[in-house]
Parts: sequence; C-alpha cells; structure tokens
Amino acid sequence: MATTVDTPDADEACAYCESRIFDHDPICVRDCDDDCGSPTYFCNYACLSAYVDEHDLTAGDACEWPPDEGDRC
Repeated sequence: MATTVDTPDADEACAYCESRIFDHDPICVRDCDDDCGSPTYFCNYACLSAYVDEHDLTAGDACEWPPDEGDRC
C-alpha cells in the first residue's frame, strides 16, 4: 500500500493538546488498516499515549500469549 509523505503546515496542531507540533517532537500516525487515510499529528509521545488511552484504542488489538505454550502471535 503506497502512501505519500508531506510535511505538515508549520502551524499544525496536536490532535490531543492542540499545541503546535513543531514546537515539540512531532509524531505522525496513519491508520493503514483503513487505506492509510489522512495522518494524525501529535506533538510528542506523551500526547499520543494519552490519546490512545482516552480513546481505548488498544482494546482487542493485542494477541494472547500463554507462557506455557511455545508459540507466539
């Protein structure tokens, strides 16, 4: 699946805290399970983590691994 890379605007706001992303350490996230749509920008990993937690985005996305079995995900 091909995507294009574009530099966001200088005034691009963080999706979580609305700070200017380039005032910090910006992160770009795309949902590539859904045709790699528009990117979402966060000013740092703390905002990304808080966004994921608040939107419960990890629920059901992890595999299960019982330690007594040799196979992994």
